[in-house]
Amino acid sequence: MLARVWSASIVGIDAVKVGVEVDVSGGLPKIILVGLPDTAVQESRERVKAAIKNAGFAFPMRKIVLNLTPADLRKEGPSFDLPISVGVLAASEQVDAQMLGDYMFLGEVSLDGSLRPIAGILPIAATAKRLGITGLVVPEDNAAEAAVVEGLAVYGFKHLSQVASFLNQPQQFQPVAFDAKAELAQSFAHIPDLCDVKGQNHARRALEIAAAGGHNLIFVGPPGSGKTMLARRLPGILPMLSFSEALEVSQIHSVAGFLKDRGTLIKARPFRSPHHSASGPSLVGGGSIPKPGEISLAHRGILFLDELTEFKRNVLEFLRQPLEDGFVSISRTRQSVVFPAQFTLVASTNPCPCGYYGDSLQQCTCTPRQREQYWAKLSGPLMDRIDLQVAVNRLKPEEMTQQATGEKSQAVRGRVESARDRTLHRFRNTPQIHCNAEMTSRDLRQFCQLDQTSRTLLETAIRKLGLSARAMDRILKVARTIADLAGAEQIKSPHIAEAIQYRTIDRMQ
Repeated sequence: MLARVWSASIVGIDAVKVGVEVDVSGGLPKIILVGLPDTAVQESRERVKAAIKNAGFAFPMRKIVLNLTPADLRKEGPSFDLPISVGVLAASEQVDAQMLGDYMFLGEVSLDGSLRPIAGILPIAATAKRLGITGLVVPEDNAAEAAVVEGLAVYGFKHLSQVASFLNQPQQFQPVAFDAKAELAQSFAHIPDLCDVKGQNHARRALEIAAAGGHNLIFVGPPGSGKTMLARRLPGILPMLSFSEALEVSQIHSVAGFLKDRGTLIKARPFRSPHHSASGPSLVGGGSIPKPGEISLAHRGILFLDELTEFKRNVLEFLRQPLEDGFVSISRTRQSVVFPAQFTLVASTNPCPCGYYGDSLQQCTCTPRQREQYWAKLSGPLMDRIDLQVAVNRLKPEEMTQQATGEKSQAVRGRVESARDRTLHRFRNTPQIHCNAEMTSRDLRQFCQLDQTSRTLLETAIRKLGLSARAMDRILKVARTIADLAGAEQIKSPHIAEAIQYRTIDRMQ
């Protein structure tokens, strides 16, 4: 008898529908698996055989041909264990095959018949909904993650025998329920608050501008000045993820395997902080089976590079294209995939190798040549892509001992959300733009027009600082955000002047 079960395979962060065809016919007992399976799928023959027996069913001692379609797509991972098991049971008439065409089946099967969670369930669920599939049958630990997709019936089971019971008597089982609003309401529960930061009003203002406009930011200052502390509080003043953004971010983390044991949705904006020893592929993604890297895991959130100058220069150059385009393309012999990478880059670094150049208390011991070599690790094109360059000075003793706390993240977030609302209204006919940092040259010409005073001020800064055209565009974008925070429709000279102040590194060189 022939049985067909639907499953899916991950390609990048998307899913492709896969058919599992099982034919049980006369002949010597043998299992033949075709359809470009990798080693993990090939090994499923032994897992499935033991699981079916240990679940209390009879494994047919006949010739079994397993075909995974489409035949030109390589099938990878253990997620095909469950559909193969169901297909064998249906082809040997041990379960009712009537419902097989309406559901997708995914999951790893242990030798005792228990089901183990897999990575990538969320994008598979989204694809199933788009293709008109009625529902998903998955391991219990994956059920809540898949149930995030509305309009899709998701059933989670612990054991293969429960799946068989569902196929024979579906009316006795209820799909998993999920409340997206309740999940997202917890998004700020564990994020450090900005009120913990003492002093540093200039840096706090830069954080607010970065949050309101999605601008890249670098802090430059001596050790112990609070650069890392400031950066880690940026997620707390960013707007809450919308459901569509949370779903988009969660799909990336699901493919990377980070949702299997951590819940359903990514509730807060991601904050990724790779070590300075990270390689280029670990940042942008890759591998023989391409997986998302740190910049994609930071999508819609923050990529924080602490001690930026300690990263290898060739690794930092990997960031240039994603910072400009908002995505990264990875090409391999077998396939090419595109991972989204719309993130805000936040970096910190010392002003020199010893860390004390320009410090008010400790003298710098570096030579001019050493400082020049230190900054040479950061290319001009990369620094042009960083909108806000902020000097962070050491706190004064009276600031360290003060008891008063600063403004809370919630209050700052209110102003940020208001500024973002103005931006979204401005680009209501351009849905791909979410913040001012994503404006194109055409948008700049339309929404960042300057009066004569502002234009003269900007031209003077370009001449004195030797700014590139890209750096000028960054100043205009920051000025537009400053105007939005002030509730101004037009960019004025004070907004341009403040934006120019955030070119610290340009002024140092």
